[in-house]
Amino acid sequence: MPNSTFILFKFLAAGLGSGWLPKAPGTWGSLAALLPAYVILEYFGLNGLFLATVLVTMLGFLVCSVVLPQLVAKGESHDPGWIVIDEWAGLWLCISLMLAAIPHIEMTTLLLLSFVLFRGFDILKPFPIKIFESWGPDWLSIMHDDLIAGLMGAVVGILLLRWFF
Repeated sequence: MPNSTFILFKFLAAGLGSGWLPKAPGTWGSLAALLPAYVILEYFGLNGLFLATVLVTMLGFLVCSVVLPQLVAKGESHDPGWIVIDEWAGLWLCISLMLAAIPHIEMTTLLLLSFVLFRGFDILKPFPIKIFESWGPDWLSIMHDDLIAGLMGAVVGILLLRWFF
């Protein structure tokens, strides 16, 4: 693979560079994912964000399958913190599911609650998220745990919103 392609894949894996910000790369990556999610929702609606979630998930599988083996061969972690494309996919899934279940939700509430719940589940990794963090090859497991965190965040968010509103 040409070096320029590898550099592009690393940039995509780093959430357009957001994962390279100092300290808490997953939080920075998630914050960076909010603006494109908002823009996609404004211009293309819920279906557009669902499609974007599928596409960023597939892109995540691809770039991780290329980048991770080379990083691990150089002695790096099989789940480096700077790879945050998984946070983008998980957060967008959380936002999409919450909006699908509660279409009248105000945008700021949707984005803020999705961010907080997704990050909470992603950081704490309660059952069954922890299982998915090491299930399958590295390129798959790096994405799986965040998608499950997004799903769990959405379920809790939907329950909270239905309970209180």
